Amino acid sequence: MPVRRIVVAGGGTAGWMAAAAIARTMGRAAEVTLVESDAIGTIGVGESTIPPLVNYNRILGINEADFMRATQATFKLGILFDGWKDGGDRYFHSFGVTGKDHWAAGFQHFWLHGLQHGHQQPYDEYCLELIAALQSKFAHLPDNGMNYAYQLDSTLYAKFLREMAEADGTTRVEGKIWRVELDGESGDIAALVLESGARIEGDLFLDCTGFRALLIEQALHAGYDDWTHYLPCDSAIAVQTENVGPAVPYTRAMAHDAGWQWRIPLQHRTGNGIVYCSRYLSHDEAEARLLGNLAGETLTAPNRLRFTTGARRKQWHRNCIAIGLASGFMEPLESTSIHLIQRAVLRLLRMLPAGEISVRDVAEFNDQQHTDMLQIRDFLILHYKATERADSAFWRQCRDMEIPDTLAQKIDLFRDTGRVFRKNEELFAENSWVQVMMGQGIMPRSHHPIAAKLRDEELDRLLSMLREQVQHTVAGLPGHAAYVARYCGAPSPADA
Repeated sequence: MPVRRIVVAGGGTAGWMAAAAIARTMGRAAEVTLVESDAIGTIGVGESTIPPLVNYNRILGINEADFMRATQATFKLGILFDGWKDGGDRYFHSFGVTGKDHWAAGFQHFWLHGLQHGHQQPYDEYCLELIAALQSKFAHLPDNGMNYAYQLDSTLYAKFLREMAEADGTTRVEGKIWRVELDGESGDIAALVLESGARIEGDLFLDCTGFRALLIEQALHAGYDDWTHYLPCDSAIAVQTENVGPAVPYTRAMAHDAGWQWRIPLQHRTGNGIVYCSRYLSHDEAEARLLGNLAGETLTAPNRLRFTTGARRKQWHRNCIAIGLASGFMEPLESTSIHLIQRAVLRLLRMLPAGEISVRDVAEFNDQQHTDMLQIRDFLILHYKATERADSAFWRQCRDMEIPDTLAQKIDLFRDTGRVFRKNEELFAENSWVQVMMGQGIMPRSHHPIAAKLRDEELDRLLSMLREQVQHTVAGLPGHAAYVARYCGAPSPADA
């Protein structure tokens, strides 16, 4: 029997990203039904994204200005990290490329060679996106010359995708899922039974029910790998505030003695939140700290969340695929939540069964998803492990903890040689690792010998030229807030 009837359990960002992509890609070859309840609501805190979302929207034929206007979005060029190395530092993880690589070695090797020959300019000055972000400038450049992502309202994004998905034939069913009905012979999911008594049958079920994981875990018991021994934060509180100034094109991640705080500027408001380890900071203390460190008047009541960082052992199990929070949770330190939804949806579309579900597809899907999450996990651990902070029990625990061998090898290789290798299409490229490792205080002891091929005057000319190119381009860019207003400015809530 062909897999034709696809049932999405749960709406929100994950559910509507999946429904919209499948409906638009498959057309009448698939019947998509999404079940959600307005009474449950959504978490709605995932507002900061990374560049692959730009391509995801293009694949679906979404007009960027329309999408940004509908979601009150701003542009994002990276993340500013405050206090992660020693408590009084800051560094920037940009989405751009720093300098100019040689095929044999990344730009950091030439920069490191320059340090030994009297060139003292910071590594940051060779990155267009980084300098543009700190000067709060932005524009679309020819040939995709500026790498960027979005800061958006995830609730509005889900609404935008819902309209698109329903226009493409998706059927939405309102109701709470009361029971997951399994086939007594195969063990697969046969139907979702709603509180109203309605049965929603399907061939393939997507679990987008968030942390509850009603299908993949409560019904099918896929198992969960707990990673809190590496990433000890287990709680978050989110709150929205009024804007107090022009929106900047970057997200802030501000470390504190038991975790960190985010700040994400949108067109109509600012998203704020505190992530913390409840072993070292109580929920009431965390809320008081968050509310005491806001830049504008609050618009919403604080929303408390509890989570266990980790991954579902089988994200595709039988005829069910977990997408979004049902598949696992990575704290939003590097804005990967929406990206993981996107990866799962696109991977599913590439492996969508023509007939019965192939065990080979299932195994490959699970292996690729697990690899993605392990690589992201290692990148997040880096921020906590590579620290000089010893001002609290939380940071001492992070500094002294054992880390995965995969991450230890990456850190040791960079510290010894300045090299970073991107493996298996992993999300974070060489420049991301370089920026974060050096930002956290890991400096290489050596560099590639090819940098010594340049004579001093050639190296001086190269470095000067690259800095001047960045400075010249940034000088010609408009202010970010003004560009957003012209390109995709949304009406204010009072005007809507």
